[in-house]
Amino acid sequence: MMYETLDLARARAETPGVGHVVHLNNAGASLVPLPVVDVMTSYLRLESRVGPYEAAERSEGAFGNAHVALASLLNCSRQEVAVLDSATRAWGMAMSSVPLRAGDRVIISAVEYGSNYLSLLHLAERLGVSLEVAPVDANGLVDVAGLEAMLDERVRLIAMVHVPMHDALVNPVAEVGRVARRYGIPYLVDACQSVGQMPIDVAELGCDLLVGTGRKFLRGPRGTGFLYVRQEIAHKLVPAIVGLDGVEWLSGTYRLAPGARRFETWETNAAARIGLGVAVDYALGWGIARTYGRIRELAAGLRKDLVGMAGVVLHDRGREQCGTITLSFEGRGDFEVRNALKDAGINTWVCLENAACVDMQQRGLSTLLRVSPHYYNSEQELERFCSVLEDILAGTRRERVFA
Repeated sequence: MMYETLDLARARAETPGVGHVVHLNNAGASLVPLPVVDVMTSYLRLESRVGPYEAAERSEGAFGNAHVALASLLNCSRQEVAVLDSATRAWGMAMSSVPLRAGDRVIISAVEYGSNYLSLLHLAERLGVSLEVAPVDANGLVDVAGLEAMLDERVRLIAMVHVPMHDALVNPVAEVGRVARRYGIPYLVDACQSVGQMPIDVAELGCDLLVGTGRKFLRGPRGTGFLYVRQEIAHKLVPAIVGLDGVEWLSGTYRLAPGARRFETWETNAAARIGLGVAVDYALGWGIARTYGRIRELAAGLRKDLVGMAGVVLHDRGREQCGTITLSFEGRGDFEVRNALKDAGINTWVCLENAACVDMQQRGLSTLLRVSPHYYNSEQELERFCSVLEDILAGTRRERVFA
């Protein structure tokens, strides 16, 4: 098995949080490894001694490393990467830079993340753009042939989620990319749940724009996001707002910066940006394909254990299933189970309907408990999760008997 070559003892030694909690909420935000903690705290101490601007000047190489590391991660040039304060910001800036007008059509996936979908609804109301959902197949995946049949000269943007926040499926974004390129339609991919979890190559995906976050499977700090912009399309995109780093002042007028940098602003959380660069380098050092192998093995083993557990309903779909596992329970609410797990020192998360508006509404789901292991989780931790969960659900059954 791929993950047998991974040094789990080292991974856990470099993750101090595992000594305090069983963290199975990596699809929300992972435990940060020691190299990231160390570089960020060292930088903040430097800021406190010499001044924030001065610390940034002294740390110019570390500050710029995020672009270099992300370019290596995504297989692109550093000029095609913008570092921002969140994926939501990156996605909004990317989407709003595509020239759209009344009557244009935008096609999205049914599993679009809630904030993306709500932003598109807002755009549709403001501009009179038509927002349409691509069909799905029996596995819940985007039906690529069905999507292609929707295309005409009015389609001005295709936006797809690679991996949803509430499901194990992995959408065929590279196949969609080939269709988008063939028709010359701008193509935006939300890779927040996939980047760091599985290998991402923007050339293979065929996307024009891609957004990601640092806090999830990349194990970086919160408040970090990034935007990839294909060099050949960047000059056609006009950001809704610009900052000092996004433009060149020409004594009375200005010119947008080339490439993805037109989306950046001058002010930033320097410690977080430095930490993001170190987190990406750390992930690359382990090898994304290798860690993804372990994540999938852990998740597959956990699903197998959960299938036979009384009172548990699994909701995962897809042909290739990643590290996200979503559950509901007979006789217990998802929040109730999550809180009981938390009291036992196990972190999970509850996905709300508004986090995946279209899909959860279509499937009649209001909440789901999400369990998302990472490569640093141990088999013993997953066994403990199952044992505690069984005890929680057994309590439900005992209450019914006594009632």
